[in-house]
Amino acid sequence: MNNSFSDYTENEFVTLLQRIISHDGTELEVDKLVFHFEEVSEHPAGSDLIFYPEDGADDSAEGITRTLKEWRAAQGLPGFKD
Repeated sequence: MNNSFSDYTENEFVTLLQRIISHDGTELEVDKLVFHFEEVSEHPAGSDLIFYPEDGADDSAEGITRTLKEWRAAQGLPGFKD
């Protein structure tokens, strides 16, 4: 796992989310991925973006990634590495 959001490419981050959404691994492994997601995303909703999305939100890995990209840009936070 990468240390920060900006250490990820967009595709790597989508893959991370896909692993969480599909529960790819043991419960402990998935829990670690969720905590990592919360830490690197820095979004105030944290894992609620995955497990309790707002009504009408795109809760796919790609949709969550898009939400994070837009939020981080609005907050002046770094985006994905190229």
